[in-house]
Amino acid sequence: MVMPIWDHNPFKWPKPPYVMWSLIVINFAVFFLQVDAGPEEMEYSDRLAGLIPAAFTNVAISDGLPAPLTLITYQFLHANFMHVFGNMIFLFVFGDDIEELIGHWRFLAFYLACGVGGGLAFVLSAPGTPTLLIGASGSVAGVIAAYLMYLPCEKVTVLLGIIPLRVRAFWVIGGWAIWQVIEAASRDQEGIAYWAHVGGLATGAALFLVLRPPGTRLFQCAQPQDLPDAAQRPGYRNHLPPPVPPR
Repeated sequence: MVMPIWDHNPFKWPKPPYVMWSLIVINFAVFFLQVDAGPEEMEYSDRLAGLIPAAFTNVAISDGLPAPLTLITYQFLHANFMHVFGNMIFLFVFGDDIEELIGHWRFLAFYLACGVGGGLAFVLSAPGTPTLLIGASGSVAGVIAAYLMYLPCEKVTVLLGIIPLRVRAFWVIGGWAIWQVIEAASRDQEGIAYWAHVGGLATGAALFLVLRPPGTRLFQCAQPQDLPDAAQRPGYRNHLPPPVPPR
């Protein structure tokens, strides 16, 4: 298993990614509150706020929140610690760059919309079923898609088992995205909502085309090699000192 753990220091951005940090805190807080309440309460809250495809066509199938509202609430529920940790580490590594580029409030709307897109894809893949969907995977998949379009050649530190490696983002993200599509197309869900991941990826790619600032170039790999690491990042272009005019 390949787990991204780092691309750069998120505490050195000119504009700190407050929304990303808040989302991470909220997701962990909700999970630990559920765990503290006990297994029965955790199961009840999952059924209350989780997404159930059948609830969109048969209101009587669920005594939880209205089905459209669960397209948002399901994003903040997780089954276990590794579920929430895995989603949040991906958000931590890739989310700050996108928030810096498109702004705090747009990033929040983008994140939630990607989760909605992932939820709708899951509903369409299993219409009428009582299968419960929880987790931020669709939301995070949208962030991952935007990062791949924006910084495909950024160096990312990943763990291959226990071995740290420094690789280009397109190897990590591109491989993961292709695997989700293959799994969604060729297998049953097997406990993993691959169609929610695919829906999040597609929604994130489409929305990023609309929300990115004018002039933002996509799928660019060339970076100046003579600048410090932070200054090489496209998000820092507006923060470099102006060039000195020739005398």
